Amino acid sequence: MTTLITRRRVLQTGVAAAALVGLSQTGWAAGPLVKLRIMETTDLHVNVFPYDYYRDAPDDSVGLARTATLVKAARAEAKNSLLFDNGDIIQGSPLGDYVAYRKGMKKGDVHPIVAAMNTLNYDAGTLGNHEFNYGLEFLQNAMGEAKFPLVCANAVKANGEPLIKPWLILDREVTDESGAKHKLKVGVIGFVPPQIVQWDKANLDGKVTTIDIVDAANKYVPEMKKAGADIIVALSHTGIAGGERKGGEENAALHLAKVDGIDAILTGHQHFVFPGGKEFNNIPGVDVQKGTLHGKPAVMAGFWGSHLGLIDLDLVKEGDGWKVADFRTEARSIYDRVDRKVVAKVGSEAGVVAAVQADHDATLKYVREPVGKTAVPIHSYYSLVSDDASVKLVADAQAWYVADQLKASAFKDLPILSAAAPFKAGGRGGPNYFTEIKPGPLAIKDMADIYIYPNTIRVVKITGAQVREWLERSAGIYNQIDPAKGGEQDLINAKFPAYNFDVIAGVQYKIDPTQASRYDNDGKLVNPDAHRIKDLTYNGKPVADDQQFLVVTNNYRAGGGGNFPGADGSTIVFEAPDLTRDAIMRYIVEKKEVAPKADGSWSLAVPAGVTMTFTTGPNAANYQPAGIKVEKMGDAPEGFVKYKIVN
Repeated sequence: MTTLITRRRVLQTGVAAAALVGLSQTGWAAGPLVKLRIMETTDLHVNVFPYDYYRDAPDDSVGLARTATLVKAARAEAKNSLLFDNGDIIQGSPLGDYVAYRKGMKKGDVHPIVAAMNTLNYDAGTLGNHEFNYGLEFLQNAMGEAKFPLVCANAVKANGEPLIKPWLILDREVTDESGAKHKLKVGVIGFVPPQIVQWDKANLDGKVTTIDIVDAANKYVPEMKKAGADIIVALSHTGIAGGERKGGEENAALHLAKVDGIDAILTGHQHFVFPGGKEFNNIPGVDVQKGTLHGKPAVMAGFWGSHLGLIDLDLVKEGDGWKVADFRTEARSIYDRVDRKVVAKVGSEAGVVAAVQADHDATLKYVREPVGKTAVPIHSYYSLVSDDASVKLVADAQAWYVADQLKASAFKDLPILSAAAPFKAGGRGGPNYFTEIKPGPLAIKDMADIYIYPNTIRVVKITGAQVREWLERSAGIYNQIDPAKGGEQDLINAKFPAYNFDVIAGVQYKIDPTQASRYDNDGKLVNPDAHRIKDLTYNGKPVADDQQFLVVTNNYRAGGGGNFPGADGSTIVFEAPDLTRDAIMRYIVEKKEVAPKADGSWSLAVPAGVTMTFTTGPNAANYQPAGIKVEKMGDAPEGFVKYKIVN
């Protein structure tokens, strides 16, 4: 049995000697030693420039133009290197919206993110779930001019054929530490969350299906070995999560690491950083410091170009092939945070900027086009702790749109409720990741600021009991507060994504965080006797379990995204052709001026004797939340500010 010698960071001097010392313990010291650097970008989401189109201001924490500078430096440090992308590239910023909805994408056109990536000589990439948001034809056209191949092993056409090539072998010439040349066959396989068939049902139904990530790996990895792969790198657009494998997991990287034959795992999808990242602490099989999953090297390079993932492999000759003898992992950031401010560590790569400059300029013009006015500020700084105007605007626009669409339908007499969530609420996005729009003109960029995803509107027909359970699932965003313990207690469950905190407008209710959550973060019922939702009423009367409602939501939620009771695809009664964002824009154009106001439809129960705390952005000090009293306590890590809720 060999011993892995694992270090966190590449040593700039003496690394060959150190590696050979380690290799002498394995019995491989006499053979040639090849150092291979594997680099990863992931979840770029059309962030090329260091610019926040929502705020219409520069942003040193994002942008492939900055990551490209890290790529250039990382290549200069290594004799042998490969660059891969891990998916989610063509959707996710107003630059992507501009291409999809204004400029268009026909065969032969070069998508701006692809133009940028083509300057960096990627070796291969895989598909992310957001690649399917605009349909298969758009995806094909968008990636058609990529100068690098794509692989995905678990997306399958209706006829049973792979959607794209499941794997490939890169034949590369590498240089060992003595200067000699060798042939190396690098196997590359890709994976996407199997849930794409739910999340983008309208685009994929009857055209594409998926298989479990681990099952796909077990099918294809032996083929890759038979084809001569010396090492295998998994480009897995899937995150890291613990628990027993049941099959069909969205975040399956840890299970994937158990597949024999895979040597290195590139992860993503969760928008976290690995190695490092407190989100992965205390998960059996995960070494947060060394950057390993069941002992195998892995990285997750943040999101929007924030980091470059690095896995450095020491390869030794074994027979006619090569074996991993040692490795190091790292996630390099494009910025530091100094005195609570983002400070750029690198500048932009000129070639990347030049490749996208025209589309960037056109996007700025596009997002600045006015559509209406707001009489009041619209922000999301307190959206996780109180009824919120930014969420209310979305809910109102959705209900307005559906009421018009269904006025002559068989459902016209059913009450319409509207579910919406605060998408920009800090969290992993950082202290500036909040909606903030001042009174005055509303532009297209503001529509994307209020509603960041390209979702379409869906309507589900459910019962009062299902409405209650939907809200119970949503209330999992709160940690359980213990009044007996007293003192300061964190209110927000940091592992619960804000986009799963649905508020349902049209009913009134309270949330009691002293109760245990009925559902875990994945939507599984874990505490059947717990009830956080209190005093649920409609028009002043208690909601009956058998009462019928229409709930306006989006295609992601209605199709099963987030595993919400009453929303599994079977309850959909209306599928709108329009984006939710377009419905909001139509609503504002129709009204000419809006003044969204939180109406107290929901509130938090605040127990005595407990200081419930939460973090938000620094600009929250400019506003007061509706229906709840808060006080600033002081600064929090990473540029956030801590507040407490006052009785």
